[in-house]
Amino acid sequence: MGRPSRGVLVHDDGTEEIVAPASIMIDDFGARLLLEYEYGPEMLPSNAVSSEALTAAGMWRYSALLPIDESPIVYPLPVGGTPLVAPPVLRASIGLPNLWLKDETRGPSGSNKDRATALVLQQAMSSGVSRVTSASTGNVAVSLAVGAAAAGKEAVNFVASDVDDGKLALMRHVGATVIKVQGGYEAAFRLSRQAAREFGWIDRNTGVNPVTVEAKKTVAFEIWEQLGGEVPDVVAVPVGDGPTLNGIAKGFRELVACGVAAAVPVLVGVQADGCQPVKRAWEVGGRVEATAAHTIADGIGVSRPISGALAVRDVVASAGFFVSVTDAQMLEAMALLGASAGVLAEPAGAASLAGLLVAVREGRLASNARMVALVTGSALKTPRFYQIGGRVAEISADLDELSRVLRSLDSAIPISRGRMHRPSDEGARPGGPIRHLRR
Repeated sequence: MGRPSRGVLVHDDGTEEIVAPASIMIDDFGARLLLEYEYGPEMLPSNAVSSEALTAAGMWRYSALLPIDESPIVYPLPVGGTPLVAPPVLRASIGLPNLWLKDETRGPSGSNKDRATALVLQQAMSSGVSRVTSASTGNVAVSLAVGAAAAGKEAVNFVASDVDDGKLALMRHVGATVIKVQGGYEAAFRLSRQAAREFGWIDRNTGVNPVTVEAKKTVAFEIWEQLGGEVPDVVAVPVGDGPTLNGIAKGFRELVACGVAAAVPVLVGVQADGCQPVKRAWEVGGRVEATAAHTIADGIGVSRPISGALAVRDVVASAGFFVSVTDAQMLEAMALLGASAGVLAEPAGAASLAGLLVAVREGRLASNARMVALVTGSALKTPRFYQIGGRVAEISADLDELSRVLRSLDSAIPISRGRMHRPSDEGARPGGPIRHLRR
């Protein structure tokens, strides 16, 4: 089991401070705490395993680099070990021959949030605390509600008053307590943190509890293993609050520190065009300023990202960049993932693919780079965004009539499979990804 050797408090101005690793309660919008270990190749699993075995072991396979004690893992739901999909039809249709999809929709609640939920609830089950709280735009709250139900804990979720109805229904379906807070996500976040301090609940809020980033970093470990002990050229990550990107970056940095990887891949942070405070801070080299959110992608529609400054630092350190995508581009990527890869992504989950397509079209990445799109959340929670394709015919139960209808359908113009224009390679360096620090 992992024992952090020290904590590094990273301030928004980039300065660092060494602290005790147990110092996990930090300011709401102040520094971020990163846990560090005594690194070496022995900290990672030495045996290569099949994809089935990786799925069965899940993220607990990396327990030496997770802040858990010697107690057995008692969290009851499988988490981690999600597939890295090589989608042949999608690759061919969009002209990205080395695209991979890290499909986090396969978790218990259908999102990448299940990793952090599992680690926090594992600690709650070991400590005996009965209530766990979070603030969320939707997916974190659903994940905590599902995980807490399985773990015998009570989830108290603070959400914005305009939370997605489908996600709210799921929280209630599994018995969570839901507090709808007027004033948006930021107000819900502050109240959740105040309640955790006042009532002694475990605080699952991503970013302020460093355990959550520790869980998220296991995605990077799995990508490395699933690629045969190699790292990709590029990883695209949807960015709202920022900790998912922070976790991915930390995971790859730890692979380098353990001596099993040469470098961190280029990180592409993807924000919604209608809510891009982190991208704007990266462009101007200034602070992350709060902005209004106008996007259908609630998972990345975060007006004041709690870990935005650290996300900028992580992207710059990787020689990466940020892109923004429109709602229409996310919906188109959502349709592509469904019709050409069989991956059901919500708009925020499809943002990574949309961002890669924008980056290649703009000449910032080569189309033949080995790239991974992190698909963070399932479309099953957001049916109102389904892109309607396919064909429907209603007939009587008669084989002759079926034959006539099939001939008619076969002679019709084929329905589009969510095809997006191939990105142009003009301006892209054929040997690998282009690395621009500024647009």
